[in-house]
This record gives sequence, structure tokens and C-alpha cells, in this order.
Amino acid sequence: MAQSASGKTNWFAIWTSVAVVAVVAVVVVLVMIMNNKATDPGVAPDSSGINQETGAITFGDGPDTVSTWVDFMCPYCGQFEKTEGKTITQLIDEGKITLEVHPVAILDRLSQGTEFSSRSAAAMYAVAEADPANAYAFLVAMYDNQPAEQSAGLTDEQMVSIAKDAGVNVTPELEKAILDQKFLDFAKAQKLPDGATGTPTLAVNGTIVPVTFDAETDIVARLTNG
Repeated sequence: MAQSASGKTNWFAIWTSVAVVAVVAVVVVLVMIMNNKATDPGVAPDSSGINQETGAITFGDGPDTVSTWVDFMCPYCGQFEKTEGKTITQLIDEGKITLEVHPVAILDRLSQGTEFSSRSAAAMYAVAEADPANAYAFLVAMYDNQPAEQSAGLTDEQMVSIAKDAGVNVTPELEKAILDQKFLDFAKAQKLPDGATGTPTLAVNGTIVPVTFDAETDIVARLTNG
């Protein structure tokens, strides 16, 4: 116990120490809360076609697995869809591959503060939850209407219209999910895989491969089941 030079208990020093400890404890708790909030993935889309742990949206059920990580603001992702998308769709339809699409948001800085990458990824999750049968059509339509980097991107209302035009069954619930950015935090929590340097990232049966924008080289030649 703290004592003064006269041998008496120094209550001022004691209570000052207690106050300091209390302040430090409060700061630690606040930091923990802020860190948890920053890493909280928020509400996750609820669908059998969406892996809530990896963020993958699954199309098809073929024996080989093709995984992509894409950002809707990324022009190279748009080029990837235009050059390899038809082959990917054909392989899904033929039952040869399972496609895992991972929407990621790494280019928010290029949309003038509107967080288009995050909002569009969130919209993709909303569509994949509500109408999985037409989710890939929405993905293609988003790239057909892709905004330029350094622009404000598409508005949430425009993405609702794109979904409708792509044949998505846009119910009032789905429209609300897009406009309210229901899955924004979940979208922001998604990351590129280890070893990836940007988008698009492509992996075939778990192995990351370089994207050449030639589906025969990038995907078909790497399939193990014909």
C-alpha cells in the first residue's frame, strides 16, 4: 500500500493508480471491439450454393474444380469473362467442372469513394442467394455493363436493373437486399487466396495458374477428367 514520507497511507496515489488502470482497461476493451467490428463478416448469404466460410459461389457439379477470384471493377476480370466465360459455361453444362466464383473487393479505391467493388460483390451474393439459377447470367451482365476504373461505378439501382435485364427473378426482398447492401460486410471480408497478387486469380483443382486469356491453355488442358 502506498505511504507518504510520514508513514500515512497515500490514498491519492492509490486512487490515481486505480483510475489509470481502469482507463487502460477501457481502452483495451474499445480496441478489441473495434478490431472485432473491423473483421466481422456480418450477415452471410444463406444458400446451399454459397460457402459461408470461403465465400465461394458454386455453379455445376463436375469432377474438376475451377475457382476464380474476381472484382467487378477490374478490367482484366471483364476481359477474362469475355475470353474464357463461354468455355467455362460449356464445361459446366457438360458436367465437366464445378465452378467456384469468389467475388472480392480490392479496388474500392478506384470508384471515387462509392465502394463499387464492395457493393457489386454484395449484390452478387444477394442474387446468388435469391436466384442461384440466374446468378451467373447476372455476373456476365455486370461485366457487359462494367464501369471504368476511377469512375463512381454503378449505383445500387442500376445493378437492380441489370439483374432484371439478365433474367434474375428480382423479388422485393432481393431488390431490398441489393439496395440495402445487405451483404456488404460479408463481401468486404473476402480475401484473395495465398499466393495471389490480384484479380482475376484462377485456380484449377486447387492450383493457381497464370491467366493468359486462353481457356484451352488456362483451364481445358489442366482438367484431369477430360
